[in-house]
Amino acid sequence: MATSIRCGVFLFVFLFSFHTAIAFSYEPELGSARVVFQTNYGDIEFGFYPSVAPKTVDHIFKLVRLGCYNTNHFFRVDKGFVAQVADVMGGRTAPMNLEQKLEAEKTIVGEFSNVKHVRGILSMGRYSDPDSAGSSFSILLGNAPHLDGQYAIFGKVTKGDETLKKLEQLPTRTEGIFVMPTERITIHSSYYYDTKVDSCEREKDILRRRLSESAREIEKWRINCLP
Repeated sequence: MATSIRCGVFLFVFLFSFHTAIAFSYEPELGSARVVFQTNYGDIEFGFYPSVAPKTVDHIFKLVRLGCYNTNHFFRVDKGFVAQVADVMGGRTAPMNLEQKLEAEKTIVGEFSNVKHVRGILSMGRYSDPDSAGSSFSILLGNAPHLDGQYAIFGKVTKGDETLKKLEQLPTRTEGIFVMPTERITIHSSYYYDTKVDSCEREKDILRRRLSESAREIEKWRINCLP
């Protein structure tokens, strides 16, 4: 009987450890869309987890397509923890049009998951209300298990870790709980592409989008600055 008990305990521990290992190693599949933020310290490219946080992905990707992150900035860089993108409603230097404002004002239901907060993960910022996420999000600069299940993970960095390392070396100041860079880290522009598209077609598509974004910003400047 004692042998049976020992075997039962061993089996339970083995199964528990096995399922725990799966949970901790779980990495969802990235969608085919990629977004590139072009900053004054280099590019950061990331992809989305549509199967994990579909509403969050739809919202952030629409903000990108509308050009809402252009002229925004990283207001927080805490080495080994997070680099956080400001809310576009207050972080941009360029004015927003009505369509941009309507999307940027939306909040998204908290889509919490068992995906772990490790370096390179994208995680939504929010207030105490779990459904208050808007347009601010963090890029993890290290492992942060205390955030697991508390903040919505929606993607991860696919290229640009060298840029993140540059950001981590910048001088900072502390304001309350935030560690903030002493100089502005600007997202000059952004663009997106689909990894399933042929490379030549992709380059043409990226160029068209860059030209479109530039034309849009020039037109905003003309309307606001010229008589």
